[in-house]
Amino acid sequence: MIIASTYSDWYIGMALAFFVIVVVVIIVAIILTMAARIADQASAAASGVDTVNDSAVRILHMARTLRKVAVGK
Repeated sequence: MIIASTYSDWYIGMALAFFVIVVVVIIVAIILTMAARIADQASAAASGVDTVNDSAVRILHMARTLRKVAVGK
C-alpha cells in the first residue's frame, strides 16, 4: 500500500511539473512574440524620427537663408 501511494504521488508530481513547464513555455513564447512586435515598432519609429529630423534640418537651413536675404548679409 505505501509503495503504491508513493508511486502515484510521484506520477502526480511529474504531471504537475510537466503542466508547469508547458505553461512557462507558452508564456515565454508570448513574451518573445510581443518583444518582436515592439522591435518592429521601434524600428519604424526610429525611421520616422530620422525623417522628421531631416525635415527639421532642411527647414532650419531655409530659415537661415531667408534671414540672410531679409537682413541683406
